[in-house]
Amino acid sequence: MDRYCVFGNPIGHSKSPLIHRLFAAQTGEQLTYDALLAPLDDFTAFARAFFAEGLGANVTVPFKEEAFRLADELTARAARAGAVNTLKKLEGGRLLGDNTDGAGLVRDLTVNAGLDLAGKRILLLGAGGAVRGVLEPLLAERPAELVIANRTVEKAEELARLFADLGPVVASGFDWIDAPVDLIVNGTSASLAGELPPISPSLIQPGHTVCYDMMYAKEPTAFNRWAAEHGAARTLDGLGMLVEQAAEAFFVWRGVRPDSAPVLAELRRLLG
Repeated sequence: MDRYCVFGNPIGHSKSPLIHRLFAAQTGEQLTYDALLAPLDDFTAFARAFFAEGLGANVTVPFKEEAFRLADELTARAARAGAVNTLKKLEGGRLLGDNTDGAGLVRDLTVNAGLDLAGKRILLLGAGGAVRGVLEPLLAERPAELVIANRTVEKAEELARLFADLGPVVASGFDWIDAPVDLIVNGTSASLAGELPPISPSLIQPGHTVCYDMMYAKEPTAFNRWAAEHGAARTLDGLGMLVEQAAEAFFVWRGVRPDSAPVLAELRRLLG
């Protein structure tokens, strides 16, 4: 049986084994998929030991940059992101590093939520790895402007410089902007602590602005509660992004694209 896994630390909370088992059952692909707790001090040796037999792996916090360095080859989107969330063993044992996070976010926004991002003004909160991984696919949707806002403005400015050749991207502090935007994507980890990025409610045009939190939980995140209280047209969480980036990884490994809709519906049911 072909072996796949997800590496992380912690990893017990991961939904990836369920997602990929549902994909395998749906497509008739014969594989096993496990969640593996990788050691913080020796990810590389642990991953190489798995790949002695295993064919592919997802990579989650905090190992995406280590996986980037581990890969022998990189896809263009992984090279841009500076991080790898998907590893695939090639012939001869070489490892291909890919990053499916951005593709997952854009598919969730455009297919599942039905949004057209072309010509829109997008505000992206945060400047860490989660944000860096989604910049290229978001800019490929041809927004009118993509603003990266971060507490440390220098980090946002660095990302804006690195991705400036792909489209209209600018940097900002959290408190520099107050004019309404079409879409706000929270790529900070604030929701994990039940906190909010310090942004102005005036960024939300009631009944128009869509707000998306890359995090998800059984109850609405703090960011999505705040957005709803200030009249956001819709609030979306990151569960769809999780399923869609997994579907993209499954396609990278197996050459088969699963139908993500019933899997997302099943996760929503279980979460609820």
